[in-house]
Amino acid sequence: MPEKGIFITGTDTGVGKTIAAAALARILMLRGINVGIMKPVTSGCSSRDGRLVSDDAELLAWAAGASSVTPDNAPYLFADPIAPSEAASHEGVRIEFSRIRGAYERLARQHDFVIVEGAGGLMVPLAGGLLIADLINDLQLPTLVVTRPNLGTINHTLLTTYAAKQMGIAVTGIIINNYPAQPDEVESYAPHLLGSLASAPILGVFPKVDADEPKRLVELLVEQLIPHLLTPFLLKELGFE
Repeated sequence: MPEKGIFITGTDTGVGKTIAAAALARILMLRGINVGIMKPVTSGCSSRDGRLVSDDAELLAWAAGASSVTPDNAPYLFADPIAPSEAASHEGVRIEFSRIRGAYERLARQHDFVIVEGAGGLMVPLAGGLLIADLINDLQLPTLVVTRPNLGTINHTLLTTYAAKQMGIAVTGIIINNYPAQPDEVESYAPHLLGSLASAPILGVFPKVDADEPKRLVELLVEQLIPHLLTPFLLKELGFE
């Protein structure tokens, strides 16, 4: 399978990987790149007109310029906001990698580049003993790690990059998300330490942006990222410069 995409993972739940993935999709779309998106498994879906909807997949699709979310964009949808393996079990479903891989391959044929966003971090269980990390290996994609800037991020990020490499996953780089305009002492030294210790480059420091709703947040974030000095470096590492 050709590497026509990137798998976005996080060091933990709540680090903002959906917003980071959406911002990346929008930057590529604005550059004229036909970018596809995928959220293989969503637990904690919204209910709309009697059907489950992945809010994350909808945001990613909007950012990429798509008019709607297809089953290939979001193959597995679960109502309970818990670990995907347990959410699937509650609904009598087993998450099959072959179904996700088939959806990814169809998207890869339709788009120049596909952004795949995981659930939580590498060790989130999907089915039986299979983890998000196993799905990344099954899709044969490199990964981009989204992390936070505050206390604890050094440990979480190093554990994530170390585990990825131990499991044979290529780490393209790290994005530090929600970086404040006025960082405290920990936040001010975190990028330097991560860059020197993680054996993976810092490809982006995404600023903290406040907005009333996710689409506006992504728009404001992209406005700040496009002129940022690190953005061309990020795109180059993804094969676009």
